[in-house]
Amino acid sequence: MGCMVSRLAAKFAFFPPSPATYQVKKRDDGRLVALSSSMPIPLADDGSLDVLLIDTKRGNKIVAFYLRNPYARLTLLYSHGNAADLGQLYDLFAQLKVNLKVNLMGYDYSGYGASTGKPSESNTYADIEAVYECLETEYGVSQEDLILYGQSVGSGPTLHLAAKLPRLRGVVLHSAILSGLRVLCHVKFTLCFDIYKNVNKIQKVKCPVLVIHGTEDDVVNWLHGNGLWKMAREPYEPLWIKGGGHCNLEIYPDYIRHLCSSKCCWWPKCPESWIPKCSTPKCCFWRPKCPECSRPNCIKCFSWRCFVGECCCCGSDVKEKEKKEKEKEKEKEKEKQNG
Repeated sequence: MGCMVSRLAAKFAFFPPSPATYQVKKRDDGRLVALSSSMPIPLADDGSLDVLLIDTKRGNKIVAFYLRNPYARLTLLYSHGNAADLGQLYDLFAQLKVNLKVNLMGYDYSGYGASTGKPSESNTYADIEAVYECLETEYGVSQEDLILYGQSVGSGPTLHLAAKLPRLRGVVLHSAILSGLRVLCHVKFTLCFDIYKNVNKIQKVKCPVLVIHGTEDDVVNWLHGNGLWKMAREPYEPLWIKGGGHCNLEIYPDYIRHLCSSKCCWWPKCPESWIPKCSTPKCCFWRPKCPECSRPNCIKCFSWRCFVGECCCCGSDVKEKEKKEKEKEKEKEKEKQNG
């Protein structure tokens, strides 16, 4: 019974465009190119685009687009929604690549676009794992320099992978779901045959999580995004787009603006001071934590005072304590020399 209901839920979850909006061809030099009649820019002429065929552990071959940005230090792995394929997303990928200054890897799930197989929850998990392995082996991307981005159903594979990678740079959840059945019926408990149980995985994610959701989303209610944001261990300031629906958030100016502002939390820390390269005073997610209370500086006043003097979270004088410890060490060294 549970298996039948799970398959039924999967049918509601996946709507791959038919026919696919692009085709993959091999040129005479062996390089793969994507051809699409509906795109204003010929994909085959984009020199920054790598078209890849990736084998998954479940025996499928999935298509991936890797867009290079020569100024990028980070890579964004994008898992799209349930009714789109890579041909429709190319323009958005190019926009994100430029505005966020990232390399971007997008992929089609099994059964989507030119990918083989059939769409299912387990296949999408195998798909994103194969794409991540490709990023590691072919492009040398480490999890410390990787941002996972999941839109709608894509939040499922995104959180599946994020829960397994403890040192990710960050996660973005765009119109995300709490679980598959919670979209169909407003239940507050998890059943064994539910799909994409993000409600159970979000608390396993150890990196900062940015949630984006439209307040007028009539497909996945805003409460899904709000619930995920509240349960996240390291929640970044969310973006609730007023009047935004399920598939149109990218057209709102706040979408790119907020992604760009949150990107300051994704820069690496200075190896000397462990202060991130960030000019935003309220960016605290990648700042060092107080050794006494283990809180970032500072959740109350957002100042730098926690790590140059007294911690206003717990009241400990960190700088003074360090001085005393150094003095004790010097005294011990003198005693050893005199002895």
